[in-house]
Amino acid sequence: MFKYHCLNPISPVGLGQLDENYVNTDQAEDADVILVRSAKMHEMEFAPGLKAIARAGAGVNNIPLDRCAEQGIVVFNTPGANANGVKELVIAGMLLAARDIIGGINWVQEYEEDGDIAKITEKKKKAFAGTEISGKKLGVIGLGAIGVLVANAATHLGMEVYGYDPYVSVDSAWRLSRNIHHAKTVDELYKECDYITIHVPATEDTKGMIDKNAISLMKQGVVILNLSRDALVNQEDIVDALVSGKVHCYVTDFPTKEIVGVKGAIVIPHLGASTEESEDNCAKMAAEEIRDFLENGNITHSVNFPDCDMGPKGEGPRITILHKNIPNMLGQFTTILADKGINISLMTNKSRKEYAYTMIDVDAEVPADLKEKLEGVDGVLKVRIL
Repeated sequence: MFKYHCLNPISPVGLGQLDENYVNTDQAEDADVILVRSAKMHEMEFAPGLKAIARAGAGVNNIPLDRCAEQGIVVFNTPGANANGVKELVIAGMLLAARDIIGGINWVQEYEEDGDIAKITEKKKKAFAGTEISGKKLGVIGLGAIGVLVANAATHLGMEVYGYDPYVSVDSAWRLSRNIHHAKTVDELYKECDYITIHVPATEDTKGMIDKNAISLMKQGVVILNLSRDALVNQEDIVDALVSGKVHCYVTDFPTKEIVGVKGAIVIPHLGASTEESEDNCAKMAAEEIRDFLENGNITHSVNFPDCDMGPKGEGPRITILHKNIPNMLGQFTTILADKGINISLMTNKSRKEYAYTMIDVDAEVPADLKEKLEGVDGVLKVRIL
């Protein structure tokens, strides 16, 4: 029986994936796994029995990843589960930027009691006229799950799309429309495009990537969309660019004190993945990842340990070991098993930077002290025998 604890409300569609072998607990310290959305976890203390944290969403900046890794806690996220919801908001953002729809609606509200509103509208509507997005050039930075959907959808709207991603996966490449122009450098994309949308994670390499230098390469009156992370755009530089008119419109899903109220900024209250479908999809994927890990030991979509999959657990025991990625770990594990007279039927080992994961299927029952022996190896973080 496994216990799970929810730090945020989690979609019943997702929790419905957990069968009678899973029970909800109100106490985080009793849980085998914690499910979370946006709750801040950096100040939390984690019980020794906590095995995993599943983030129902893509971003994990609310979770102390390094500390979790050191304690042998696997952190999962759900990349792509909310991609369609974000894609649709990007398209909406482009339309809002192209035509002053928000300004027009606000103007009409001011005349709500004027009986001659229809006549006045015909005289005033020119103030809110805009352009169409068909025929314009869209640059998509980052061709992951969301970027690919945005790029493909934009081609169907008649846009000429440029994509840039030096690390594009084979899966994303297969799903990308053949009509997308592949920009060789991000500077090429900056110079060519009327609209630029960013879909990359916030890392040391990408934080502040849209700054005054990048903006200087862009077209006069460019539209920039950021529905990924606020840290990707230098806030002072984007405000300056809006005030000067270099950037016609900045659409962001992240309100900050610098950008709220600035003319030309369309600031959305973090609604990218806030759809019923996205929340269901994220919760469902998180629950599936949890079950596969707890029941079979497989890791899929971890952000602090390597992904590793040996399929469904067979009839015999399966040993899983989270450990540091240092020399001779496998040799020590196999020596301990050999000393116990245990034959290995299948073994796999994956590493990710300083951490690694080993899964071992054996064809005999394991002695009671085996877990303790493996945990005694220097560099071992957590051992489970399934």
